[in-house]
Amino acid sequence: MKSFITLNKLKLGDKVAVVSPSAGLPELFPWVQDLGLERIRDVFSLVPVEYPTTRKMNSSLEDRAADLMAAFADPEIKAVIASIGGDDAIRLIKYLKPEVFINNPKPFFGYSDSTHFHVFLWNLGIPSFYGGAVMTQFAMQKEMHPTTTQSLKTALFSQGIRNLESSDVYNDKELQWSDKSNLTKSREWEKNENVVWDGDKEVSGLLWGGCVESLIVQSTTGKYLPSDEDLDGTVLFIETAEDIPDHWIIEYLLTGFGERGWFDRFNAILVGRPKAWSRDKQNNTEAKAKYRQEQRDIVLKTVRHYNQNIPIIQNLDFGHTDPQVILPYGNTATISCKNKTIKLNY
Repeated sequence: MKSFITLNKLKLGDKVAVVSPSAGLPELFPWVQDLGLERIRDVFSLVPVEYPTTRKMNSSLEDRAADLMAAFADPEIKAVIASIGGDDAIRLIKYLKPEVFINNPKPFFGYSDSTHFHVFLWNLGIPSFYGGAVMTQFAMQKEMHPTTTQSLKTALFSQGIRNLESSDVYNDKELQWSDKSNLTKSREWEKNENVVWDGDKEVSGLLWGGCVESLIVQSTTGKYLPSDEDLDGTVLFIETAEDIPDHWIIEYLLTGFGERGWFDRFNAILVGRPKAWSRDKQNNTEAKAKYRQEQRDIVLKTVRHYNQNIPIIQNLDFGHTDPQVILPYGNTATISCKNKTIKLNY
């Protein structure tokens, strides 16, 4: 099994970097970014420090990489948080100097397009935290969901084992950032479906994975993927992004993993609840439920073609819907199909 270092936990009053490795959306919606920074200060008692490209759209890859490396190299910065995702972080990796991160490891938070940086850190033996972007989780309209808040506090400040709990409600219908008045409004929460279990094993393994769309780019690029041997005994986690992809997208990714022989290396598969509403695809409750069921079916069908016994657990509270549980990327998940529990080591 691949070995990982143990990261230091934060203390109240610590400085945390806020960077935009992908899109510089804080420039377009500064009021959303400001709310997220306010929450970092008021809810978590931390001091956010923005870097030069954080609020700049279309910053060069070199400049964004420089900010990321500067944040890790600064001994006063105790964690690094992405403002938001985007679509070009795969291009950033070649500008990063591995020794900067090896010599200055610290917690990184982000998801979606940040998958590429998580994989980069994972390959260096540095764990990270999948979830918790400034403009989404920290800047949730009206107030942060308690599940998200508690999960972030655990990842930032605590050590030990925590259950991956399932929320009774969920949201995937966002309020538009362009309307400043939305910051004081509450989102519409809907009844959550149950966690869906398939399998009967008791297993554990280091978490590896991320956003499906990003993992497709990773697979196509090839050169940043872990070795087959490093994936032995890991737990794969995946989730789809806000573009609400057709089901063949996730099927093709999983087929590629299957043809690589990875489903004989993974110990289990965790799948986040898929987002099923967007401004371009305003599905009603019934259509959203149908989309989620169809995705679950295609995941099960595709994986079972390669492995009949690996546990597959779906509709979990991580990824592009809320509330969001922060996953300890590169740390251990323990799955009990008998007890229907997932324990995460922070």
